[in-house]
Amino acid sequence: MVKFFYFTDLQPSKFKCMDLQLFAGEKTEKATPKRRQEARKKGQVIRSTEVNSALILLLTFFVLYLTLPYIFGEVAKFAEKALFEYTRESFSPEFLHALLIECLIMVGRVTFPVMAVAFVTGLTANYMQVGFLFTTETLKFNPGRLNPIEGFKRIFSKRAIVELFKSLWKVTVVGFVVYSVISDQIGLFPQLMEVELIEVIGMVNQLVWSIAWRVGLLLLILSILDYIFQWWEYEKNLRMSKQEIKDEYKQMEGDPQIRSKIKERQRQMAMQRMMSQVPQADVVITNPTHLAVALHYRSSEMESPVVVAKGQGLVAQRIKEIAQQHGVIIVENKSLAQILYKTVEIGQMVPEELYQAVAEVLAYVYRLKRKAF
Repeated sequence: MVKFFYFTDLQPSKFKCMDLQLFAGEKTEKATPKRRQEARKKGQVIRSTEVNSALILLLTFFVLYLTLPYIFGEVAKFAEKALFEYTRESFSPEFLHALLIECLIMVGRVTFPVMAVAFVTGLTANYMQVGFLFTTETLKFNPGRLNPIEGFKRIFSKRAIVELFKSLWKVTVVGFVVYSVISDQIGLFPQLMEVELIEVIGMVNQLVWSIAWRVGLLLLILSILDYIFQWWEYEKNLRMSKQEIKDEYKQMEGDPQIRSKIKERQRQMAMQRMMSQVPQADVVITNPTHLAVALHYRSSEMESPVVVAKGQGLVAQRIKEIAQQHGVIIVENKSLAQILYKTVEIGQMVPEELYQAVAEVLAYVYRLKRKAF
């Protein structure tokens, strides 16, 4: 148990001890990739609804400003047709049904551009913030949401205060912009009684657009600030303690004893594979007792000899025993054995600077084999 002693009342004789383990659970570390991935699967992502609202407001009003002449033209055509053609028809159920269908078609034509832009803008804004994400975790029943104490805490939480501030900001901004724009154009309203309807619509269109882009721009600034706050809160909620990071690492890597057993088993398998290559070697070069390096060479298949096994101590003794059992010639060359053991790994070819020394050993081995036969 780690403890820290500190003095009180400026008297060295009076001191207390504080258990440092109390700080072990403090969440001070950044979230790991695994923690972020798990949070994303649960639907916990950085997302600001204010970004969606601001972009949709700006773009839909911009499209509405551009398409207003088209909308007015379509409505005028339908009104003219209704006044001069439909009045000649008898108001039967079939006629009223056809009139309703044509009215719905006209409404669909004039509202489709605005609705399409709003739909695409909403999807794009969400995708830019979150990416593609489909999860059902947020739809699951959570008994904790029914807890009145937790609900009371959420009402007076930091997030609730921020949401209240955003609502007040929106009301203030919209009210100020509408008041300032209308107060500047108040002198034009009496003139609307003396101009044609098409001119009235154009003037109202200009007035609405001037209000909309100002409000949209201010809401866009608010959305940026809100996104920064959402990012800060997201990172704060995902913070982990050092103990949690250690536990996660252990969970990912597995139990240390199991890992050591796996590594030991892998070493045994590698040793068995290495020993199985010793009978195919042409020569085993020794130190003579501490090191052993087995070389294999086929002039028609290889550019230079290959180290098929090497070891020191007991492993070297085992290599020599297997070599003796299978009639592999053992040559004592202390300097060459040390260089090969230190510089050449199993499965690698002998480097060019050792060609001469290895060639002399192989030539000696081949002479012994020819004498034996």
